[in-house]
Amino acid sequence: MFEEFKGRRVLFISTKNSDYIRNRQELKLLSESAGSVKCVMSGGKTYFSRLLRVWTKLPFISYKSYDVVFAGFAPQLYLPFLYKRIKKSGAYIIVDFFISLYDTFCYDRKTFKPGSAAGRFLLRLDKRTLEVADRIICDTKAQAEFFVSELGADKGKTVVLYLKADREIYNPRKYYASYVPDSVAEKKEVLYFGTGLPLQGTDTVIEAMNSLVPCGEYQCVFIGTVKKDMRKRMDKRIEYIKWLPQNKLAERIVHADICLAGHFNADIDKAKRTIPGKAFIYEAMGKPMILGDNGANREYFKETERVLFVPMGDPRALAERISFFAKTDS
Repeated sequence: MFEEFKGRRVLFISTKNSDYIRNRQELKLLSESAGSVKCVMSGGKTYFSRLLRVWTKLPFISYKSYDVVFAGFAPQLYLPFLYKRIKKSGAYIIVDFFISLYDTFCYDRKTFKPGSAAGRFLLRLDKRTLEVADRIICDTKAQAEFFVSELGADKGKTVVLYLKADREIYNPRKYYASYVPDSVAEKKEVLYFGTGLPLQGTDTVIEAMNSLVPCGEYQCVFIGTVKKDMRKRMDKRIEYIKWLPQNKLAERIVHADICLAGHFNADIDKAKRTIPGKAFIYEAMGKPMILGDNGANREYFKETERVLFVPMGDPRALAERISFFAKTDS
């Protein structure tokens, strides 16, 4: 698809920070094909500040100067209000429909009820964004099918672009030299990182780790934010790290024996339609990993000696899979 941009002038818009995995992936592809790429992004510390800064720039852009407008992360938050100007300029509109706002806030995070005023407004934003797009990029076939069946997307406009980890950061050869063995080197290190979103199923991860650490054979590492009640349920022997920059995260991953990818929440439908970004990072780092058993993950990954699937929402099954990996790797 990106070959279509050869020699074209592209305006890339995103409300996520520049090092966001999807932004880096798409900008790399565009840089290899497009004639020129102009980026409208922000490095603000909060999402709201980034969105606000991007919004202040968009009204003053001459869209006639571009052949393609590439609407990146959350195009629903700006494209429905700008598309008339863009269409009038003759520019081709591509949207990366990475998430549905309606699905995310009404069914994933349950912030609003689907039939509420807010829910209906988010649904309209989703549908309008899909309507005005000339091409719709989705991250899995399962997501594309959902957008077609539930949001009215034109199937002929959809194309799947699976995530890819940035190999400049997630390259295991860069980090082996920095490794210094420690007192837990004889234990199998089990690593998980995440942002604490409900669909990730961090409760399943914590319960599985809690059942493993008492035996003394595992060093469990949990990287990411968790709610206070969940943190209290975490065994004190689990190494908890609230946040790591990407290079430090890669350094920890390279020395892990088993990595947990997910998604592990069995109750949120979106978890079954999406592939966790961490799975592509583990793949780039050459790590054995455990994935939730769902259609989206099986679109891209196959079960091998280094990739195992586990029933979603089942901490006991996850712990058993970890133990299986540990025994076969001994």
